[in-house]
Amino acid sequence: MPGAVDKIADRAEAARVLEAFQHAGATPVETDLLQPAETLLDLYGEDIRGRAFITQDPDQGEMMLRPDFTVPVVQMHMDNIEAGGPEPARYAYMGEVFRKQESDATRAREYLQVGFELFDRTDPARADAEVFALFSEVLSPLNVRAVTGDIGILIAVVNGLSTSERRRAALRRHIWRPRRFRTLLDRFTGRNPVPAHRAALIADPRAALAVARDAVQVGKRAPQEVADRIEALRVDAATPPIGEAEADVIDAVLDLKAPLSGALQILRDIAIDLPAISYATDMFEARLEALDAAGITIADIPFEATYGRTSMEYYDGFVFGFTGAPHLPPVATGGRYDALTSVLGQGRAIPAVGGVIRPALVRQMRENLT
Repeated sequence: MPGAVDKIADRAEAARVLEAFQHAGATPVETDLLQPAETLLDLYGEDIRGRAFITQDPDQGEMMLRPDFTVPVVQMHMDNIEAGGPEPARYAYMGEVFRKQESDATRAREYLQVGFELFDRTDPARADAEVFALFSEVLSPLNVRAVTGDIGILIAVVNGLSTSERRRAALRRHIWRPRRFRTLLDRFTGRNPVPAHRAALIADPRAALAVARDAVQVGKRAPQEVADRIEALRVDAATPPIGEAEADVIDAVLDLKAPLSGALQILRDIAIDLPAISYATDMFEARLEALDAAGITIADIPFEATYGRTSMEYYDGFVFGFTGAPHLPPVATGGRYDALTSVLGQGRAIPAVGGVIRPALVRQMRENLT
């Protein structure tokens, strides 16, 4: 755990990063340490939900120590827009976030984040490039490696599948859980058979009814929910498998790793067999042009189609990260989260992109360079 001297140095590093963000036009903002758990936890995804510190307030109900800044900053911006606030808008912030580290006791449960968020509906590709270029500039004195991805392409792939909406919804829901996604995909393509116990319920309606009738409520699962689940399994079993050709296209996307400059042509080739990704590919191309205009050498930036799938579940487009030593967490991460603004704005969506830097890791890397 960092000592008092390290914490002071981390805060000084955070202040330097915050100043750089303000110099780029961001307005500094603050958010409360305690956030309403009930309304926000579902927006973070499975990983953060399991790692949030939850407490009980007698007046406001469940509250959590702030696990992230983006969601409360988005809420603040949407409220500002409702009150006639300016657009586009750039915000910067610094402060502690809190996350349980049950799988790795050596990682900090409380650490500083410094972030930058951009809300701009005029040109999303240019906004993506602005944020990435800003982070690249701030971290340029360090020996970091950038990597990019695009959750929007994965979502487009799923939406373009020739299968039921129920199956597409299940795959979309698990894009951020790669193992579960692969299990579902293999089942929907017929590569993996339905487990024996499920096959028995599907094949024998009387047995299924008996299970539902005799089920005792466990947690929040009532007998009717059991019956509904069995019916959903039966409907799914009657759905034809995803064709092998489409399955191969999905695998081609999931396996895609190339420099940004080469990834575009690969995606164009894939779009011939899966036209549903054409729009996402057009957006990808526009982003590359914007990155090039911002002075980023796209031939040097890796692209991995699956990058960001274990990050925040509110990312739904361009994602990026900057890494240092292999054994350390990323120094910086970020991405586009348009759908989140729609949820918090109650249908009023504003294209948005941003990211965070961990000043403690920046400080460590600076010290290693001296």
